[in-house]
Amino acid sequence: MYISIVKWLFTTVLALVVSALLLAGFLVSHVFFATSDTPETVDVRVEQGEPFASVVRKLSERKVIPDERLFLLWAKLTGAEKKIHWGVYRFDAPLPPREVLHRLVMGKQMFLTVTIPEGFTTKDIADLLAKMQIADREKFLAAAADPELLASLKLQDKGVEGYLFPNTYQFTPMTSEKEIILMMAEEFRKVSEPILSQHDGTLELSSHEIITLASIIEKETAVDAERPLISAVFHNRLNRKMPLQSDPTVIYGLKEFDGNLTRKALRDFHPYNTYQISGLPPGPICNPSLASIKAALRPADVPYLFFVSKNDGTHQFSKDLETHNQAVRTHQPVREVRRANRKRPTPLR
Repeated sequence: MYISIVKWLFTTVLALVVSALLLAGFLVSHVFFATSDTPETVDVRVEQGEPFASVVRKLSERKVIPDERLFLLWAKLTGAEKKIHWGVYRFDAPLPPREVLHRLVMGKQMFLTVTIPEGFTTKDIADLLAKMQIADREKFLAAAADPELLASLKLQDKGVEGYLFPNTYQFTPMTSEKEIILMMAEEFRKVSEPILSQHDGTLELSSHEIITLASIIEKETAVDAERPLISAVFHNRLNRKMPLQSDPTVIYGLKEFDGNLTRKALRDFHPYNTYQISGLPPGPICNPSLASIKAALRPADVPYLFFVSKNDGTHQFSKDLETHNQAVRTHQPVREVRRANRKRPTPLR
C-alpha cells in the first residue's frame, strides 16, 4: 500500500510538473515569439487613464497580439499592467507580445518628425503641419491667436510671429496645436535668451524690435555671410531716419500675394509697408533663424545704405544712391525700366 501511495504521488507530481512545463512553454511561445508571419503596420491609440483591459482588447482586435487572456496574464505576472504610457503606438507586425508590452511600458510612442524651415511665417507653419497631418491648420492658427496662450508666453501685446523657433521637432499624433506652439516658443526662448541678454542697449532697439529686424534680415537673404551686411543697411537707414523700403515687409502686410509686387502695393499704406512708414514695422514678418538674430544685434561696420539682388542669391551693396542705381541697371535692367519714371529713390531690392 505504501508503494502504491508513493507511486500515485510520483505520478501526480510528474503530471503537475509536465503540465506546468507545457503551460510555461505555451505561455513563453505566445509571449516571446511572434505567432504571425504576415507583415503589417498597425497604429494603436492609448488614451490617458484608459483601463489596461481596454488597451489589450484593442491590441487583440487589431491582431497585434494573438491571445488577449495570455497577454493580460503575462502583464499581471510582471506588474506591467499599471506601468503603461498613453499615446499613439506604431507596431510593425509580426512582433512578439513581450516586445509589444515592453513598448507600452517604456512609452515608445509613434513620433512624427517635422523640420520648420527658417523664415517660415506662422501661417506657413500651419500649412506644413496640416500637410503632414500633424495638426489642424485652423486650430493651429486659432491657438496662435488665443489670448490666454499669448498671456502665458508673455506675448499678449506681440503675437507669436517671430517667436516660434525654426528647428526639427518630434510630435506625437496626440500633441495638441497648443502644445506644439508652446514647444516651439520654449525652444525660441531657450535659444534666443543667451543672445538677447547680450543686448546692452547701445542699438537703441528693444528685444521685440531686434526680433522684428531679424525677421526682415531673414527674408532678405539666405546667405549667412550677407546677414550682417543686410543688418548694417537697415541700422544705417534707421539711424538716418530713412525708410527701410523692404519688399518682404510689404508682402507680409498684403492679404493676398500672387508673386508680383505691384506699384499699387508699394503705394498703399499699411503698418508693414516700410516704403510708407518710418522705422520698423510693428512686429516680425516671419520666424527668424539664430543667425539673423545675431546679425540684427551685430551689424557689420560698413557705410552701406542700399542693396540689390544679383539674381544668384547674393546682393550688391552700395553706400550712395548713384552707385546703387548703377547696380540696379546692371543686375535688374527690366526692373529699372519699369521704375524709370518714379519720383522717388530706387528701392533697396
